[in-house]
Amino acid sequence: MSGYIGSGPYCFTNSLAMMLGPKAPSPSVIETLTGSPFGAQLIAGSLPLFDPYGWDPDLGLDAAVELLGVRCERTDGGTPDEALHRLRAACADGPVLVGPVDMGLLLYHPGTPVADGGDHFVQVLAVVGDTVLLHDPHGHPYATLPTADFVAAWEAKSVTYTDAPFVMRTGFVRERDVTAAEALRESLPGALRWLDGRDDLAMPPGSLGGAAAVEALASQVVEGLAPGTRAMLAGFGVRVGARRLGDAAACMDLIGLSDCAAVLDEQSRILGGLQHPLVTGDDPALEKGLRRLAPTYATLRAELSAAVGRGGLS
Repeated sequence: MSGYIGSGPYCFTNSLAMMLGPKAPSPSVIETLTGSPFGAQLIAGSLPLFDPYGWDPDLGLDAAVELLGVRCERTDGGTPDEALHRLRAACADGPVLVGPVDMGLLLYHPGTPVADGGDHFVQVLAVVGDTVLLHDPHGHPYATLPTADFVAAWEAKSVTYTDAPFVMRTGFVRERDVTAAEALRESLPGALRWLDGRDDLAMPPGSLGGAAAVEALASQVVEGLAPGTRAMLAGFGVRVGARRLGDAAACMDLIGLSDCAAVLDEQSRILGGLQHPLVTGDDPALEKGLRRLAPTYATLRAELSAAVGRGGLS
């Protein structure tokens, strides 16, 4: 097993790590605690994501914060002026975790504005006059944006998983000291629930999870993958999915769950290997890889269930 270190779209994870400061665990641990590596979904039968059925970053952040023994205040809604006033006041007490925002409207990114830029998370440092100062984990420390432009992105009109605009988290307080290993062990029942396929979350008609989602995506490859779907998978989905799985493998190895780690490492290798077929249009190889990936979710569920039954110990 060879761990990956490098760039990747870990925006909410890196933003939370910045908020937690020197006592933050590694981004690989935080990402695993969000639950993101434990499943796959095909939303409305058309949007493939290598994270669990019904999962989204907002849910993931809440889970990671709690597991790490931290509490914070999450607020949302209001008019643009009210939201900006709330942000300005919050920044007087320290940095603020803001998101989701519409990444395509963050105008310091080259090539913006663009439609369907995707969701994103940032750490806002200050609001000074008519300027927002922020750390953007997508490679832009101390970025600035006019307040009107920032609020337009923060309204997140294109982000489908949030019901309210202007979401932010403030007032991070550590209530108990938790080691990375302790948090990871405590996260295992939640990871198993994600793999089982939660039925308490509303999903659009036609949505699928786990192996069924991956098999359906393989069938779409045979029928002719939509160009937008291919572009999203090549630019985001495979990259982040493979990294999540590799990080989760390392985390399971850290707490002695070598069998779980082996399955996650295999998943990461299979998924990472799909990048070249996606970009070059080698659809037979792409389909074959997806069909190899699909049954591994049941294998992972079995190993994780056994680990939970042992109390998270190998």
